[in-house]
Amino acid sequence: MSKKAGTVALILSIAAICLSLFSVYRVSSQSQETKSRDIQYVMYLGTNDKDTYEPFGTPEQAKAKVDEVLTKHFEGFTIQEANGGWTNDNGTVDHEYTVVILLSDTTLEKVHAAADDLIRAFNQSAVLIQANETATEFYSGG
Repeated sequence: MSKKAGTVALILSIAAICLSLFSVYRVSSQSQETKSRDIQYVMYLGTNDKDTYEPFGTPEQAKAKVDEVLTKHFEGFTIQEANGGWTNDNGTVDHEYTVVILLSDTTLEKVHAAADDLIRAFNQSAVLIQANETATEFYSGG
């Protein structure tokens, strides 16, 4: 083998090793990202009764009831307040106090079970549920 051919072979071997190392890095990097992927469920619960259109109670009473229901289903959750609005069949805008619930580290089945209980407790037609892919990390400091 000539000196030139040996040099080319060495360069190609080094390039192949570098490419292999890069590929191993990408695969391990992607599996780390996959491990931290999670679905965050967001539930929007209107609190006006579906039949009477009357509020469930005060916002504090509504949040307390939501807390009571969620505690039966989840080890952790976040409740936020919102005000919902929509145009009804008469063309006027209706408003209602809305509770926004954020859930991570759970399953859709558990979310549906909690939604069933909330629908009954608040006499709702439905609860809006969004499933958002996110990266979750329980950070403890550095």
